[in-house]
Amino acid sequence: MTGHRRWQRAWRDAQPKDSYDVIIIGGGGHGLATAHYLAKNHGITNVAVIERGWIGGGNAGRNTTIIRSNYGLPGNEPFYEWSMKLWEGLEQELNYNAMVSQRGVLNLYHSDGQRDAFARRGNAMRLHGADSEFLDRDQVRKLAPFLNYDYSRFPILGGLLQPRGGTARHDAVVWGYARSASQRGVDIIQNCEVTGFLTDASGAITGVETSRGRIHAGKVGMAVAGNSSRVAALAGLSLPIESHVLQAFVSEGLKPIIPGVITFGAGHFYISQSDKGGLVFGGDIDGYNSYAQRGNLPVVEDVCEGGMAVMPMIGRARLLRSWGGTVDMSMDGSPFIDHGPLPGLYVNAGWCYGGFKATPASGWCFAHLLATDRAHDTAAAFRLDRFVTGDLIDEKGQGAQPNLH
Repeated sequence: MTGHRRWQRAWRDAQPKDSYDVIIIGGGGHGLATAHYLAKNHGITNVAVIERGWIGGGNAGRNTTIIRSNYGLPGNEPFYEWSMKLWEGLEQELNYNAMVSQRGVLNLYHSDGQRDAFARRGNAMRLHGADSEFLDRDQVRKLAPFLNYDYSRFPILGGLLQPRGGTARHDAVVWGYARSASQRGVDIIQNCEVTGFLTDASGAITGVETSRGRIHAGKVGMAVAGNSSRVAALAGLSLPIESHVLQAFVSEGLKPIIPGVITFGAGHFYISQSDKGGLVFGGDIDGYNSYAQRGNLPVVEDVCEGGMAVMPMIGRARLLRSWGGTVDMSMDGSPFIDHGPLPGLYVNAGWCYGGFKATPASGWCFAHLLATDRAHDTAAAFRLDRFVTGDLIDEKGQGAQPNLH
């Protein structure tokens, strides 16, 4: 035990100063990545990341760790492909082992209509520089012979594979960004809850009220995931999002069996295997609005039914634990990285199912917006006013709904 007693902190547990150039509300992956890129790309280091709990205690530690860029619409695909490229260099960027594992993401299809939809998506991916492989049933069977191909209500006809997709260790991603940002001079302030916003006579945001006092800032960025509506309400704002619970599960540790990430196209079920051997899987959101990080039994049953339909052997595995994260679902399934309705306020929200995989690009693009007041090219479509202008990016969260025709 003596070798573990004198480890240095990975980041400074800073005390809040009176003022900063930029305050970022939210100490999850997106907030910390934003702070890192503000310092590294733009030289802005007088920055505070404010977290009401502890670093990585929210959705950053409550997800299924999948990374991919298999989107179909031009508003989404370039952004997620940029995120994938950042994932591929992240460990060198941070000098930290984030356990990025590009084992592949395989989306199964079960009908002629779904086959055509997947072919269009694969072609769209290739047009934007992403990798995709369209597989027939025999090719899928070689990758995953344990799936239920014939004796099912939804026989497997083939799949769309992104070989560069995979998983990363969510905690390590947060720790790596936190360490790097702190080393570059960013203050990471834990156990500091935002209770209100400071404004000037014109109504512009000039800082925040917190449980540890007032903190002034030139700019304030929100990156609080499922709590976006609650924090925005402190400024008198209503965002076009709903908060839902998204449950996930992990089984007992097993010998290696799942080669990568596999998704069931006839129901919302997805599965991978962790480095410790546990089967990590999940499904659709709970169908009611909630800020609770726990789910209900009907969704547990639905997820398990989906797993049994496509992979009957999963029924022999014992469930170790389950958890829930609070996701902020936008009305078209795509996020916002934009100026807020009030001067001085910037919004990063509405990530639906895509929050973790977007972490590097979200931080990169949010930092660009905060530093330059201009949207980054790959995030130009993520406008907050698109429901007014009609410029929707309607991809249903790319995974939120089965696409059977």
